[in-house]
Amino acid sequence: MIFSTPIFIFGFLPAFLAIYYVVPRSWRTFVIVAASCVFYGWWKAGYLALVLAIAAVSYATGGLAVRAGGPARKRRWVRLGVSANLVALGWFKYSYFLTGAYDDVAAKFGIESNAALTLPEIVLPIGLSFLVFQSISYIIDVARGDAPPARRLIDFLAFSTLFPQLIAGPILRYKDLAAQIVEREHSLALFTQGAKRFVTGLAMKLLVADSVAPLADRIFALDAPTMAEAWLGALAYSIQLFFDFAGYSAMAIGLGLMIGFRFVENFDVPHISRSITEFWHRWHISLSNWLRDYLYIPLGGNRAGRLATYRNLVLTMALGGLWHGANWTFLLWGLWHGGWMAIERACGIKARGTILPGPVAWPVTMVLVMIGWVMFRAETVGHAVVVYGGMLGLHGIAPGPETMLLTRSSELLFLGVGCLLSVAPAGRHLFAGRAIALRGGIALGAVSAVAPVVLFLLCAVVLQARSDSPFLYFQF
Repeated sequence: MIFSTPIFIFGFLPAFLAIYYVVPRSWRTFVIVAASCVFYGWWKAGYLALVLAIAAVSYATGGLAVRAGGPARKRRWVRLGVSANLVALGWFKYSYFLTGAYDDVAAKFGIESNAALTLPEIVLPIGLSFLVFQSISYIIDVARGDAPPARRLIDFLAFSTLFPQLIAGPILRYKDLAAQIVEREHSLALFTQGAKRFVTGLAMKLLVADSVAPLADRIFALDAPTMAEAWLGALAYSIQLFFDFAGYSAMAIGLGLMIGFRFVENFDVPHISRSITEFWHRWHISLSNWLRDYLYIPLGGNRAGRLATYRNLVLTMALGGLWHGANWTFLLWGLWHGGWMAIERACGIKARGTILPGPVAWPVTMVLVMIGWVMFRAETVGHAVVVYGGMLGLHGIAPGPETMLLTRSSELLFLGVGCLLSVAPAGRHLFAGRAIALRGGIALGAVSAVAPVVLFLLCAVVLQARSDSPFLYFQF
């Protein structure tokens, strides 16, 4: 089950909210867990047991680490819990990648094919990467004393299976939700704010991302895209991915507000960044913070000299790339970003600084980001090389007749709308969940109140017209 489907919007969500607000407050945590199990089991009931098992192991090892008699025992339980999570992630996500790499090496050195490894069919459970990262952060945080251990297993299950963000984040930390699981604020104002945020995210997904997606898909399917096609495809995918993922995050945050949870923001207008370092302070913020706190800093951060700092940046981003998927393309994408972050650090750029003039720094950064998205989107490294060749004009300059014929005006329209909203001041407020100050009395107040209703009705029409609308980040 996904958010952008009629069964969720008109069936599951109203039923859940009705039950949630009818039952006594003391039962609401159980309702959340039960609804989350139904939500995840709707996709594949068999993998619900895996989700619950990971949660149970993480809860148990985290609690044992807290109660351990000394530092050595504490570390033992932490390593056990973290290892169990990584083994589950490694088996489901990286088995084919590792065995494929082994087969390639074996073939290169002439090892007989019967020595090659074979595996049974493995289906990657959706949301596993997010669940594992959240579980690891819980174990480490409670062992360090940075977070209180969950009082009850049901409380931890409410955190680890929380359906608004279970599938594609934002990546949450138990210390940020511990108090909210015990006691949450419920009010009409908060519920209304959450509903508006959900509708905003739904519109981002259905009206912009899904409208641009066919254009990106067609161009990336070309055997030899021209310069115009390659750059258009890279731009279209950049807009599609942003509105798809940021739209999901907005919906998750909105759903959380509707039941009293305040999740962390996951995007802060990344397309106005003036450096790759700033981009990662604005894009997928919950992942950036997780990588910083649980990879970059433990590796040494910037405490061991300049060369070690550059190494840690590159290694952290490379591992972050592999987190997205078991493919060389993701590794190279991570190295691309990590390499530029190391270069920027060497030039003295930190956080949101830049050494280039603003009018130059912004377009240069966006070009670098789009070049990276080509590798991220490509099915293979060879496929990405073909697109890069097109961007250099190796396959011609002007768009081909097939692209001219099949490209719809609506695709270009929503591509333009997406680009504008990505950088316009109104879009900045929209994506960050902040209200726009309106002046003009009753008339503008009415517009502000009616706009979400109009957006929802448009989305409802689109939902009936489109049969499939998966989220891109479900595959990660």
